[in-house]
Amino acid sequence: MSEEKLETQVEETAVETEETAEAAVEETVAEEVVTELPAKKQRSRKKKVETQEVKPESEWKEQVVQIRRVTKVVKGGKKLSFRAIVIVGNQKGQVGVGCAKASEVIIAIQKAIADGRKNLITVPIFKTTIPHPITGRSGAGAVMLRPASQGTGIIAGGAVRSVLELAGIENILSKSLGSKSPLNAANATLEALKSLRPFHEVAKKRGLTMAELLN
Repeated sequence: MSEEKLETQVEETAVETEETAEAAVEETVAEEVVTELPAKKQRSRKKKVETQEVKPESEWKEQVVQIRRVTKVVKGGKKLSFRAIVIVGNQKGQVGVGCAKASEVIIAIQKAIADGRKNLITVPIFKTTIPHPITGRSGAGAVMLRPASQGTGIIAGGAVRSVLELAGIENILSKSLGSKSPLNAANATLEALKSLRPFHEVAKKRGLTMAELLN
């Protein structure tokens, strides 16, 4: 009987060792799978990041000056819409003012940006400021611009400041006269910048050199 018990004990221990070995193998396989999964995910993520195309930033910048709800009286009632005023510029001497209406705010802004890019003007900049004093008018509004020394900054507010910043002017003095409407102020500033004349153009008309004109 003792020999039979020993044989059964040996068989049981052998079975247990086989089960524990199989369990250990399964655990190691599971750990390997778990460790491999993040690596595969990381590889796939890296591939996705590499395939993404980087869009170049546009040099044009837009600034919304005003959004108003306007009403138009038509046959049968009133038609509500939104009017957007947007300043468009590249801060390198080109700037424009756009105004558009639409039934939705986003569409009005998009149309105003397109209108501003159609009406771009080139501003003659002399040492981060304007060449000479100028006054521009639009409707009942008027804007006075004066050159300023280095370090002065842009002394302006509202729509006038937005136009001067996006035009690329860094030092200037301004004063808004008459109407306080942002659209009139922006258009008056644009008219003033449009009327500026660079020194070489004035010297050519007068038949002088740049040194003679500046002295």
